[in-house]
Amino acid sequence: MRHRKKGKILGRKRNSRNALRRSLLRSLILSGKIKTTEAKAKVLRIDAEKMITKARTGSVVARRRAAESLDNRAVKQLFEVVGPRYKERNGGYTRIMKANPRKGDSARMAVIELV
Repeated sequence: MRHRKKGKILGRKRNSRNALRRSLLRSLILSGKIKTTEAKAKVLRIDAEKMITKARTGSVVARRRAAESLDNRAVKQLFEVVGPRYKERNGGYTRIMKANPRKGDSARMAVIELV
């Protein structure tokens, strides 16, 4: 039974799911905007908000925590560009907009972007 279990499964095992989340987060930080399914966008929003909040401080500890799940380019972008941009903003760094369904399987799509 899945009682009191948090988080979305996304149809994957744990390792694959974690890799997907890291990859989506990296893409969002580097490009600022990505198109994905609604479920993945909602999961990504949680990770992105937490990561940007840590990046706002700019501390060494925050940078090391970010480096655990992101590569060097993404960490540099996060702490030098994205973090300072939201210095005065308390949360709400991302926006999810619904897009047309995917042609192949009619999956509900969304565009997630940094505000």
